[in-house]
Amino acid sequence: MYLIGFVLLLGPLVTVHELGHYLVGRLFGVHAEAFSVGFGKEIAGRTDRRGTRWKLSALPLGGYVQFKGDMNPASVPDADSVTEASEEDTSGNFQNAALWKRALIVAAGPVTNLIVTIAIFASLFAIYGKPVIEGVEDSREVAVFAENSPAQAAGIQLGDTIVAVDGAPMADFDDIKAVVAIHPGERMIFTVERDDDRIDIPVTTARDSRTDRFGNTSQIGFLGIGPGGGRYVFEPVGPVQSIPMAFDHTWDVLGMMVTGIKQVLTGERSIKELGGPVKIAKYSGEQMSLGLVAFIQFAALISLNLAFINFLPIPALDGGHLAFYAAEAVRRKPVGPQATEWAYRTGIFLVLVFMAVVTVNDVVSLPVFGPLFGS
Repeated sequence: MYLIGFVLLLGPLVTVHELGHYLVGRLFGVHAEAFSVGFGKEIAGRTDRRGTRWKLSALPLGGYVQFKGDMNPASVPDADSVTEASEEDTSGNFQNAALWKRALIVAAGPVTNLIVTIAIFASLFAIYGKPVIEGVEDSREVAVFAENSPAQAAGIQLGDTIVAVDGAPMADFDDIKAVVAIHPGERMIFTVERDDDRIDIPVTTARDSRTDRFGNTSQIGFLGIGPGGGRYVFEPVGPVQSIPMAFDHTWDVLGMMVTGIKQVLTGERSIKELGGPVKIAKYSGEQMSLGLVAFIQFAALISLNLAFINFLPIPALDGGHLAFYAAEAVRRKPVGPQATEWAYRTGIFLVLVFMAVVTVNDVVSLPVFGPLFGS
């Protein structure tokens, strides 16, 4: 189940990412020499009439489009190719394309993943509607307290309406729950409306350990409040209305991702919470077992992750290429070959170290290794 879920998840997402690069490159007349789903040894493939080799490779952890003028699949410029192309034939050479064209070709991959995420969320809103709490006019109003509620202990009262957290406006209870969840054990400022007054109340959230049906444990923030009312119901949403809702939801999820990474870097969260391909495969199988909708929602999250990671300014990733193009635009000339080579070596090293760390995290977190490592 894990393997099937992993292939069904990552295969299409990698393919649409690389198709973004390929289609924009083709629009600008840049020739693609190879289009690969996966890395390493070719398993199967064919060459089309334009001379592009379409192939499936052995290591299913990504993919690439290698354009004419690239030295390798990481799109490191081939200086010899650029020189030869400038002297003989610049047609179709990526490195000889205008700077803005190269930037758009590189950005097209993660942008395509971003579009896929928004399209999935918009489709789900249009089909199923927006979840709202039945019988509650304003779900931001505190109707019940849980036992040992940090909010109640800090001075929040029944009937208070939480309008902002740390200065950020809250639209509904789900907004409050989401922002609290990613700040376990942290002091936050809750702005409440009470008797026509606005009051700022500092609350230190509790740290709550939650384990799902598959045994996955996570640390989330806990406030100990509820809006009252019944089980969630779905309010119909039109196709047009679903699009801005999808943009808002994507932005909220992206903000949670950025906050989580910042917390890992500052030591507020353990690096063990980072996951890699093994954990993605595990979660893929688990979500697939819950049904099509759960699996598609998970695919949207992974697609957003791919977009975010590829926009990071790390050489060998799309964001690294864009950083070089920004430097080229400022300097009015490309970054020198020696600096480029060392930057790409450093970037590839960082990516490999990150992959090693998250893979170790993944393997150690598997149930079979839990007793050995005390996890």
